[in-house]
Amino acid sequence: MIHIVGKKIIYIIVMLFIISLISFIAINLAPNSFFASGDLNPNITEESIVHLKEIYGLDKPLYVQFFSWIVNITMLDFGISFSSGMNVKDEILNRIPITLTINIISMVAIFLLSLYLGIKAALNKDKLFDRFVGQLSLLSFSLPSFYLALLLVLIFSVTWEVLPIAGLHSGGLKQGSFEYYTDTAWHLVLPIGIIIFGGIGSLTLYIRSLTLEILKSDYIFFARARDIDTKKLLRYYILPNLYPPVITLLGLSLPGIIGGSVILETIFSIDGMGLLFFQSALSRDYPVIMGILIIGAFLTLLGNIIADLVLLKLNPNIK
Repeated sequence: MIHIVGKKIIYIIVMLFIISLISFIAINLAPNSFFASGDLNPNITEESIVHLKEIYGLDKPLYVQFFSWIVNITMLDFGISFSSGMNVKDEILNRIPITLTINIISMVAIFLLSLYLGIKAALNKDKLFDRFVGQLSLLSFSLPSFYLALLLVLIFSVTWEVLPIAGLHSGGLKQGSFEYYTDTAWHLVLPIGIIIFGGIGSLTLYIRSLTLEILKSDYIFFARARDIDTKKLLRYYILPNLYPPVITLLGLSLPGIIGGSVILETIFSIDGMGLLFFQSALSRDYPVIMGILIIGAFLTLLGNIIADLVLLKLNPNIK
């Protein structure tokens, strides 16, 4: 196990270097920049722009800037934000808890709901519940998240006024109180619900398809011949064979879920990493963009490796 973990750590380091290089090249190939004349101030002079570039080290060759940045991030120093003047690490640390909370809750709910719906649909093949799950799944992966978000805001927040439109907290609540946390949870109902609805469609159909294949196998036939009840059939025969492919697929879906938080946090004005990335992209705040890209890549790689280790624990022969 230690040998495998060591190989995974080396894999993360190599992949982060490659992602950093690609991101750095892409950002520097993008048209315009934060220091373009007129973007900061209509009256800014060329001398001031040159001076600012010297302060941030942007007057050096690109390869020097890149390797200097690589050396800095090994010490968890992502630089200084062009827009706010704050340390990028501090800005990300302030925003990342809510983004992680939303995505972790969503992933757990997607896994449990998809498992339940997919297995039950397979056990009730061609019946009413199976047809309902099929239509629900089709609706799930055919509706864009931004369209669904706007539609639900219009229904639940504007028309019926039962859910908050945006933000994380209502005014006048004492931070740390029970009401403060329940209000936060109430504000997250729509964003988390939209992520869950958008994620269960394809996974549910995949689990249904896998379950149908398992139900056709010989060991299920002999298990039923021995009159094993449905609960034992699920626990000892279906679920152990479902976990490896489902966990793998869930790990691979991490980038899409994290990437989707950019759209939803922007729509719902949630002060998370997604909204910070969107604002930084508009203002061309390159240190923040690079910092978020690296943190997002690290979390995605870490999630995939955790999925691999869970699979290894479930089935040691997989190595």
